[in-house]
Amino acid sequence: MGRCPGCGEWNTLVEQPRTSAPAGRGRAAASARAVRPVPLQEVRAEAVARLVTGIGELDRVLGGGFVPGSVVLLGGSPGIGKSTLTGMALGNLAAAGRRVLYVSGEESPEQVRLRAERLPDGALRVPVLAETDLDVVLATLEQEAPEVCVIDSVQTLHAGELTGAAGSVGQVREVADRITRLAKSRSIAVVLVGHVTKEGSLAGPRVLEHLVDCVLQFEGERERTYRTLRALKNRFGSTNDCGVFEMRSGGLAEVLDASARFVGEATRAPGSVVLAAMEGSRPLLVEVQALVSPSELVPPRRVANGIDRNRLALVLAVLGRHAGVGVGSADVFVNVAGGVRVDEPGADLAVALAVAGAARGVALGDGSGPVACFGEVGLTGELRSVAHPDRRMAEAAKFGLSPVITPAGGEAGGVQVATLKAAVRAALPAASRPRAA
Repeated sequence: MGRCPGCGEWNTLVEQPRTSAPAGRGRAAASARAVRPVPLQEVRAEAVARLVTGIGELDRVLGGGFVPGSVVLLGGSPGIGKSTLTGMALGNLAAAGRRVLYVSGEESPEQVRLRAERLPDGALRVPVLAETDLDVVLATLEQEAPEVCVIDSVQTLHAGELTGAAGSVGQVREVADRITRLAKSRSIAVVLVGHVTKEGSLAGPRVLEHLVDCVLQFEGERERTYRTLRALKNRFGSTNDCGVFEMRSGGLAEVLDASARFVGEATRAPGSVVLAAMEGSRPLLVEVQALVSPSELVPPRRVANGIDRNRLALVLAVLGRHAGVGVGSADVFVNVAGGVRVDEPGADLAVALAVAGAARGVALGDGSGPVACFGEVGLTGELRSVAHPDRRMAEAAKFGLSPVITPAGGEAGGVQVATLKAAVRAALPAASRPRAA
């Protein structure tokens, strides 16, 4: 082309070759402005005033309350009480004069009000927005500028510029990213309520857990009243705390002394033992029950509720090989009473003793009270120490549990044994003990 179509002049066009940037590089390094790194000791750390919800168990798990500008992901099974917990938290904050907002993508305002009517009075003060369009939700957040916002749930919102259905991987990633950016820029504490899969893990892309600042897991059995709240990730606090709640007609009630509830319900029947567990930094006494019955199935069933099924298989193998209590052809059922889940290795000894008592058909100890224990079982039949034995022993002593069977070598006291076989002999009545090798 010899003539410029813009100015009409001839022979004014000059070719300028275009150099393409290497793949994965957004722009040339020469056009970027260098920034001087700042040593951490020169960074001023300002104290952040947390937003206290007034629910002690929730505040402790969060590390003292919500941090302005943080994003919290709350997961749990359907009907476990996620909406109840967040509704109570917003109600307390609203009663304290904080600006709050509840965004519901699953329920109408009328349905949200019906649930709020059975909660404390502050829940009815919470403004609600029933909307699934992400742009509308973000515009409302900018206009209302709440201090705390709950979005129930993140899988129901959709971004109009994406073609996928609400809840798809792309939609969830885009929704979470845009909400997180707005929360950081406007200092809004946002709680994203998330769905879980049938295996109990959080639904959606893994990047969702990486985007947020805190991941909370609300667990329990719908048929039981107890619920536990754990922090799987917390950038502003510890992940070693656990909150215990009880579902009542008026909402969730804090269980300040959960051990008293569980120990009071413990039985003296064969297959029952009290585990001195640790939920983070908090000692907790729970009852572990086992049932061993003849099976006509091949292979026999191994059912675990409240503990890891693979851990149960390990304990049963060691129990048969090194302690003389074989259950190879029988069905074995193990349950942690109260709907509590125990994920620590210190539960191994309690599972082993409960199965041993159930297999022998006798109650552990002298029958005057439940036997308490804790300890990890090794593959060679030895007992290994676990964290915080002194706190576990103190919690057991508080409720008069004796004897307490513990791994040898500790300073916490109790009936100290070195092997699983010795623990079984110490727990079972003399007539039911396995024969010495």
